[in-house]
Amino acid sequence: MKTHIIRPWLNAVLIIFFIISACSKSGDGYGGGSNNPPSNNNNNTSSVSMGSSSFSPASITVKTGTTVTWTNNNDMLHTVTADDGSFNSGDLAYTKTYSHTFSQAGTFHYHCAYHANMKGTVMVN
Repeated sequence: MKTHIIRPWLNAVLIIFFIISACSKSGDGYGGGSNNPPSNNNNNTSSVSMGSSSFSPASITVKTGTTVTWTNNNDMLHTVTADDGSFNSGDLAYTKTYSHTFSQAGTFHYHCAYHANMKGTVMVN
């Protein structure tokens, strides 16, 4: 007899749960979108993350006038240093950022002065 009383409530709770789940806007890969920044950017800003041994994404394509912001997400010091010397962040500690606006078209290679394997490229159209 108790199951007859509990069953309607259980059904109602399950229906509410599924409705809330279906309406959720999470970026978990089930159709709710993605939180990852695109590597080809049509906006005026783009972001690059610095990990322990890499830039992510390592290569991006942006339009002229785009500002790229690098964020150090690691507890080691990193730099964003252009191979041709056109920009240099100096030392970036954990959570620090560096931004550079690319005003001319071209391909710009950069690296971390402390970690030879950390290399990246910004292609500006």
